[in-house]
Amino acid sequence: MRYSLRQLEVFIATAKTQNISVAASQLAMSQSAASGSLGELEKNFDVKLFERVGKRLRLSEFGSQLRPKAENLLEQAQEFEQAMAGEEVVGHLKLGATLTIGNYLAVGMIAKFRRLFPQADVALSVANTEAIARRVRHFELDVGLIEGELQDPELESILWREDELQVFAAPGHPLAKNRSISDTKLRQQSWIVREPGSGTRQTFDRAMHGILPDLDISMELQHTEAIKRAVEAGLGVGCLSTICLQEAFARGSLVPLAVPARNFERQFHIIVHRKKFRSEALSQWLNLCVNL
Repeated sequence: MRYSLRQLEVFIATAKTQNISVAASQLAMSQSAASGSLGELEKNFDVKLFERVGKRLRLSEFGSQLRPKAENLLEQAQEFEQAMAGEEVVGHLKLGATLTIGNYLAVGMIAKFRRLFPQADVALSVANTEAIARRVRHFELDVGLIEGELQDPELESILWREDELQVFAAPGHPLAKNRSISDTKLRQQSWIVREPGSGTRQTFDRAMHGILPDLDISMELQHTEAIKRAVEAGLGVGCLSTICLQEAFARGSLVPLAVPARNFERQFHIIVHRKKFRSEALSQWLNLCVNL
């Protein structure tokens, strides 16, 4: 062959870090050895994989096209090596989840996955929908579990499960005893909501179509627990997934508010890069999601 797996490792590490020195450090190589390996790969095929932008190396258009193929080849090679060594093939899984899913669903799913595959290594990253989608697109994550709607030609989006947002307030709030909340009353409230880019905020904005410009968005917070604490303190009303409000409703620290004129239903999705190699770990995780 005119390339080696080590050359592919250098190529991928450099693509991720955009810095040959950092890539070399991650691979326990000298910078000169990493540079030589990358240069030899380009020379063997007379191609340019990177363009220098300041002190960083950015993938060329051709390099961007090759990256998923290189990622997939390396993952297949790692599975082959595990199988040859007699090890359990289900190996490493880089999982991304949005905040509601990551904080209230993903940990239980990982525990079940580990019971089925004790040797599996699962790394969980939690961020908003926009960030998780970006990392899946760049092959930094194997799979993402997201709350928001997504239109991306590079990513396959698989319907996973239903969810619904709930408007809520502190028990002593003036609206707490109302049977239903009208649009007029919604306009009069101080709202504490998730930040733009999150799936929860996307659903909230859609649900409030027509009156959204009239709402007083007093606080935008990145964490569901912070929103719950702020609402408990009487700073305003909030809107989050019912999944993360059940315990607070049960103990009475928060109360649901009925808003029948607004639709807060949404769907959770699984996202995978269309060119991503379906490793044994990824395949088994997708099976777990589907069968829950």
